[in-house]
Amino acid sequence: MFEAIFWIPSEKELYLIFEREKKKKFPKMTILEFKRYFKEELSELYSESESAEIYAIFVHKLVGFDKFLQRRFQNQELLESHIEDLENVISELKTGKPFQQIIGETEFYGLKIFVDENVLIPRPETEELLELAIEKIKNNFQNKALKILDIGTGSGIIPIILKKKFPDAKVSAIDYSENALKIAQKNANFHKVEIEFIHQDYLNENLTEKYDVIISNPPYIGIDEENEIADSVKEFEPKMALFSPTSNALIFYEKIAEDCKNHLSENGMIFLEINQKLGIETRNLYQEILADVHLMKDISGNNRFVWGKK
Repeated sequence: MFEAIFWIPSEKELYLIFEREKKKKFPKMTILEFKRYFKEELSELYSESESAEIYAIFVHKLVGFDKFLQRRFQNQELLESHIEDLENVISELKTGKPFQQIIGETEFYGLKIFVDENVLIPRPETEELLELAIEKIKNNFQNKALKILDIGTGSGIIPIILKKKFPDAKVSAIDYSENALKIAQKNANFHKVEIEFIHQDYLNENLTEKYDVIISNPPYIGIDEENEIADSVKEFEPKMALFSPTSNALIFYEKIAEDCKNHLSENGMIFLEINQKLGIETRNLYQEILADVHLMKDISGNNRFVWGKK
């Protein structure tokens, strides 16, 4: 009869086993070697240039080296902890999750902006909307303490930038999502600006004040257009911020047009980011309400903005 013999490793032996297994899992690599590996692993999702840019962002965040230092020390070996972190990044990216959500932040209009799964990742078109609004506001309002309203604020980027550009303005922002407003407030605190954030179901509640400027990038994708949207967007970004809540893709613009009658001051202005397929229809909603209304294209040549003056 044989007795079972159990080997119980000592603390030192456990440490050596753990270290050996770590080395098997994460072989030593330099910054440059891991960059090549990173590109190869993600080649089905990103182009080489996209992978290189994303890699640089994560190395900066996790290792602390900016692009200049990454080039200068490209032959320096990464720590095992950094390799493990970057392997985890690769795994998350392979699910289609946007890198901005993984890192928890993005850059917009030259500013660091916090993002998560509760807010849309800011797009370049919204930078164009802001450029348009800032230019027109400067040209049309002289020495006036403005009241500005952003409808559907998400991460709060629009009111934050407008408050920075017009520090004397009273800036308010509405959103249906309480979680989005938490991110918006975090961004406002980080950039040290005072914004009045309002939790409101805009489509079903009334405004109570008049504003000199109303600006909005509301949900404008029609339900019938869902198949045209990338899976990485639909699966990881908030649907309520992307898609119209009804089959009517103009529902927010109709409500804003109605509110312009009583809640936009005389000579007040509106600035809207819109569905490129519904440019004329969106503009027409404001033809009889505003004295001056324009449909404008974005840098890609798509109908993207409606702006006007009462």
